[in-house]
Amino acid sequence: MKNLIVRALTGAVYVLLLVGCTIYSPITAFFFFAFAAAGTLFEFGTLMNKHVETQMPRPINAMAGVVLAAAVWLSAIASEQTVQMFALYGLLLLYILISALYRRSKEPLKDWALCFASQIYIALPFALLPLLSIAYNAADSSMTYQWIYPLALFIFIWVNDTFAYLCGCSLQKYIPLKLFPRISPKKSWIGSIGGGLFTLLAAVIIWRLDNGQWSMVNGQSSMSLLRWLGFALTVVVFGTWGDLVESLIKRQLGIKDSGNILPGHGGLLDRFDSALVTIPASVV
Repeated sequence: MKNLIVRALTGAVYVLLLVGCTIYSPITAFFFFAFAAAGTLFEFGTLMNKHVETQMPRPINAMAGVVLAAAVWLSAIASEQTVQMFALYGLLLLYILISALYRRSKEPLKDWALCFASQIYIALPFALLPLLSIAYNAADSSMTYQWIYPLALFIFIWVNDTFAYLCGCSLQKYIPLKLFPRISPKKSWIGSIGGGLFTLLAAVIIWRLDNGQWSMVNGQSSMSLLRWLGFALTVVVFGTWGDLVESLIKRQLGIKDSGNILPGHGGLLDRFDSALVTIPASVV
């Protein structure tokens, strides 16, 4: 009972922070997701250093992710050239290369590979969020912050995860086909299909509630029902892949959770695994 209460409280705080920071302003959204990027990168480095016996420079790697996010967010919010920020990001990546000379790393190639892989896997998706939420009008150089899109992305992820679990638990005995037994033995096709259908329903509900009021650009709604359904389907497919990718990492390392920073929910990578793959796909 105590664990259930802790899990519920942690989940409530997480959801309130994400929703509140996303809706309030692009600045608060940046700080929330920059913190999430830094924490997830640091957590990833901790896992690799412990289980793969690497020597990833975790603070610098996390800082590089924040700088990349800041460069993209600042460029989108202020519509300014941020060459210096991108140059700083490149300098931090060079530091990761050079620092191996002084840390006497046993396998520097492995350290570099994991650092750069984490920048693509973790830092880049968080940095791409403003491309999903900020619309720039060249006619009057104005910026429109459309918080509904990043928020909807996470709502779709939550709906898909929740109903995939519920449908899988209740219907798997009738259709016992496993989705990816080698990586995640508990996931079933019927659960994934059920989660997808409820996510499409959530897209219809958001479209009806929105009616253009949250997704207006130059006086016109930028999202039709068909595009909302496409958005939701993208989240379902790529979100499932994101979950499986993290499951593959944890299975390779022989661990259940990526961390314990979120009591009852594991680590940050456990919370953002689906989003890390879904965000780039949704932007495209």
